Amino acid sequence: MSDEAASTPDRDALIASLEAQIDARDHVIAMLRAQLDRLRRMAFGTSSEKLAREIAQMELALEEHEAEAAVADARAPDIVIKPERPTPVRSLPPHLPRDEVVHEPATGACACPSCGGELRRLGADADEQLDVVPVSWRVVRHVRPKYSCRACEKIVQAPTPPKPIARGKATFGTLAHIVVSKFDHHLPLYRQAEMMAAQGVDIDRSTLAGWTGQAAHLLDPIVKRIREEGLKATKIHADDTPVKVLEPGKGKTATGRLWAYVVDDRASGATAPPLVWYRFTANRAGVHPKRELAGFAGFLQADAYSGFSGIYAGNRVSEVACWAHFRRELFERHKQQPTALTTDLLDRVGQLYAIEAEIRGQPPDIRRSIRQERSRPLVTALRAALDDALRKLAPKSPTTKAIRYGTKRWNAFTRFLDDGRLEIDNNIAERAIRPIAIGRKNWLFAGSEAGGARAAAIYSVIETAKMNGLEPQAYIADIIGKIAADWPAARWDELMPWNWQRPIDEPIAQAA
Repeated sequence: MSDEAASTPDRDALIASLEAQIDARDHVIAMLRAQLDRLRRMAFGTSSEKLAREIAQMELALEEHEAEAAVADARAPDIVIKPERPTPVRSLPPHLPRDEVVHEPATGACACPSCGGELRRLGADADEQLDVVPVSWRVVRHVRPKYSCRACEKIVQAPTPPKPIARGKATFGTLAHIVVSKFDHHLPLYRQAEMMAAQGVDIDRSTLAGWTGQAAHLLDPIVKRIREEGLKATKIHADDTPVKVLEPGKGKTATGRLWAYVVDDRASGATAPPLVWYRFTANRAGVHPKRELAGFAGFLQADAYSGFSGIYAGNRVSEVACWAHFRRELFERHKQQPTALTTDLLDRVGQLYAIEAEIRGQPPDIRRSIRQERSRPLVTALRAALDDALRKLAPKSPTTKAIRYGTKRWNAFTRFLDDGRLEIDNNIAERAIRPIAIGRKNWLFAGSEAGGARAAAIYSVIETAKMNGLEPQAYIADIIGKIAADWPAARWDELMPWNWQRPIDEPIAQAA
């Protein structure tokens, strides 16, 4: 029977049945996606085989459900309307250089292969393919002719061009390539040395380490200015991550920390440039962030690490808690033992995040108004549900512990409702930590505390450049050349990532 001939009651029943099946299927897929995202976040910085197996199993389960969903959609009646898939864009980037290769017929363009008659051109068929040329090394030879005056014998010669290292053999572009390859593309120096050797350029790893240190030294004025500008902000996001550091003479590593301090107000419609600076410390003592933010006044959004407590003493800095951490605590309990309570609490937090997704990018006054109207009643109801749960749960149960994580810091958790500049979570800082978590899987450890400090400086420049839409290698190569040429201190701001302009004659960086 066709859909047109079906009776209205039967048609409505079929639609209702299909909608119920789709809702149930989508709920399972959404739940699997959430669990998979959680496992992937946990995977950063860990090498647990058990966790890797869990991720693989979750990915397989998700693929199976999505495959079943695709088959179900394909078999569904015509009354189920599928959204049109956008046509993918297959054209290659227009800024890439084009090398044209003309393929003439085997007999040439003059004679017909059948009768020998004269050929005339009708047009051409063209097909573009993406090609790659490996990094090509070259030697730049600087020649400075000498001239003498015939009248007074004065010798005239151009000054020596600036060099990154007094007697070094690397250009500024080479230094930029090495540091970006390590700290942005996560290629350790030993691996870079192997790749260079394969192309006939034999450079010792210790030499590459020295070049990296010189690049960090030249970037020092930029790092200092990034930090100075960051401390002027009214809101900073902070987070830290462990980094292994080699202990000289002991043949083992200790655990240091890399701290990230981020200023990024784009989610509240601000036009001020985003920035991030990093600091390396030998341990996680609370004195380190307290010293780093000694000149800061405003809002600090971070996790519940007790080392931040000293910063909040007094009225100079206000704590803004992270709902992502609270949700993570609840999700861990839900994953271990799902209950109606954990499901309800996660749904309530999810409603808050849905509102935040709608107002992202809006001005602070609009964000505050919507939060007061829609989010505050949800938060009030959530607090009532938490208090009610605490009265019923065992004092030492895991769920009680997860709930108390939020209730003990309730003022910090609700502070975002009253100020549209604030965020609901600290994901801005966690995103700034992610490159380090990925990188240390490749370079494994810092060679010394000085190496950790160099890494923090270079990460500060690379990540701030990326946040401002710059290609880090081109940016670093240009500014370290200008700094080495005694760039005037009064014009430092021109070299900052948010003000820098690519030289007109500089080509766009290509894949290497």
